[in-house]
Amino acid sequence: MAEVADKKEEKSDAEGARSPELVRAPLRGEVSRRGFLSTLSFGWAVFAAASAASVGAMGRFMFPNVLYEPPQEFKAGYPEDFAVDAVDERFKASYGVWMVREVGGFYALSTTCTHLGCTPNWLAAEEKFKCPCHGSGFVKTGINIEGPAPRPLERYKIMLAEDGQILIDKNTKYQQEKGQWELDGAYLPYTS
Repeated sequence: MAEVADKKEEKSDAEGARSPELVRAPLRGEVSRRGFLSTLSFGWAVFAAASAASVGAMGRFMFPNVLYEPPQEFKAGYPEDFAVDAVDERFKASYGVWMVREVGGFYALSTTCTHLGCTPNWLAAEEKFKCPCHGSGFVKTGINIEGPAPRPLERYKIMLAEDGQILIDKNTKYQQEKGQWELDGAYLPYTS
């Protein structure tokens, strides 16, 4: 019987020598060196990308959008260039202004409807401004006479420049309902 036990031992020793050595798998919570370095590298890459995005956003903040608008002050020409009792539309598209000359002087009307901001058209045959969006109507002075517009058109500051030309300043607006049309600058008295 001792021989049988020795043979079994020899047999198991021979099998153990031939079988490959098993590699122990990491247990839960254990991290291999390769896994640790991969995770660390990924974290640094995310941090670098976030930092680059922050620097890019900060650089964009330092250079804001520039708004190119037409100048808010402009010279409209000499008073003799405008016909009496007429609405001049030369500055409607470029500056958003109608020049109106009466016998006693000038005023500059805004081309923005006071209802929703559309641009009315001057109808010379009817002697009124008519808004194509919702039908608001304004007489030559800018007073609203029809449609949903809640108030008259605004006037811009108008004066004579040193060289004798008419100077319009769109930075200063005058509203009729506030009694501002009677203030200096809302009307330019002029007789030829």
